[in-house]
Amino acid sequence: MKELLKKGLALGLGFAVVSKEQIEKTIDELVKKGELSANESKELVNELIEKGKEQQSEVNTKLKEQVQQILSELNLPSKADIERLENRLTQLEKEPTQE
Repeated sequence: MKELLKKGLALGLGFAVVSKEQIEKTIDELVKKGELSANESKELVNELIEKGKEQQSEVNTKLKEQVQQILSELNLPSKADIERLENRLTQLEKEPTQE
């Protein structure tokens, strides 16, 4: 049953979007039905929460990579480019004007 639940959450909802409360509620129902012991339930909740954190981290990393790729394709200046131009403007403004 534990494996079925893990697979169902992983495939159906994805660990990254399942809240701790949702996981605990589902596990509590299995304990009430006698399909899991209390000890197994605590272990399973912790395991599922940890997997959710891992998947959320992976999703965040992939999302950042995709945003960077899109920005690169749009040929937009980076923050560093803008800062470099701002610094150059500041330098030029400080230089005495030659008339």
